[in-house]
Amino acid sequence: MSQAIEGVRWTIHDIEVLPENEWTRYEIINGELLVTRTPHYRHQQICGKTFRQLDIWSESSGLGMTIISPGLIFSEADSVIPDVVWVSRERLAQIEDEAGHLTAAPELVIEVLSPGTQNERRDKEAKLKLYSIHGVREYWILNRFTKQVEVYRREKAQLILVATLIGDDEITSPLLPGFCCSISCFFPE
Repeated sequence: MSQAIEGVRWTIHDIEVLPENEWTRYEIINGELLVTRTPHYRHQQICGKTFRQLDIWSESSGLGMTIISPGLIFSEADSVIPDVVWVSRERLAQIEDEAGHLTAAPELVIEVLSPGTQNERRDKEAKLKLYSIHGVREYWILNRFTKQVEVYRREKAQLILVATLIGDDEITSPLLPGFCCSISCFFPE
């Protein structure tokens, strides 16, 4: 569940003074503060399973790193916490700050949908635009309710839906040479 606090333009500096709570996540998109509770455990399971598949490939290929819930700080008014990202070693060296946040786009961002129209709009509209503007090359949206994956890829400077995968469909990516996985591996029984 997400709640926006309207009428105020928030920055990353404002978040630093908000109370810390392991059950609350703060994100800012275009100066709007989004407060989100810790997701459902099934959401977390999907994040873990997705991480595991990408991490196994990353370790064997040596090409990059898979990270769960990193802070992405694109600007003072745009700071989000995607569920999973994959970033090449070269890119990570360029964009990681001293606090371990990423200050520019990783190559791949993955979001798992939480229930509710507001959450769906955030991931499919606001975050899609944000990731598009900031140069994410590929964006996967995993829907735990329909057990499908929407794959967006960068074409002509924006992220475009290129596939909706279901059932035993396999997911591959030009960013991840040799990676191939049935999307059913992302979703618990």
